[in-house]
Amino acid sequence: MKNIKDDLDKLLKEKKYIIVDFWAAWCGPCVAFAPTFEKMAKKYPKVNFVKCNVDENQKIASENGIMSIPTLLFYDDEKEMDRVIGMISEEIFEKKIKSLVSE
Repeated sequence: MKNIKDDLDKLLKEKKYIIVDFWAAWCGPCVAFAPTFEKMAKKYPKVNFVKCNVDENQKIASENGIMSIPTLLFYDDEKEMDRVIGMISEEIFEKKIKSLVSE
């Protein structure tokens, strides 16, 4: 799992499956969701799990239309396939990952 500090577009060109977690340290739901995000990153090694701190990466957050956190973006071959705003359960998150990888 990486923290994104450079251009998200570059990463999208290099990797097939990417899930970006837009978060902030002061966001309670973001902090609560972090262990689930890390657990799924270990369970699904062919998916690239990336965290993007919106306070440190305001340009990337703005370019991706992030208006609320946490927000998860699911990418397949540079295309955004899904977007989830707000905290979700581990079960729903895993279903979304499986759906992304099986497409």
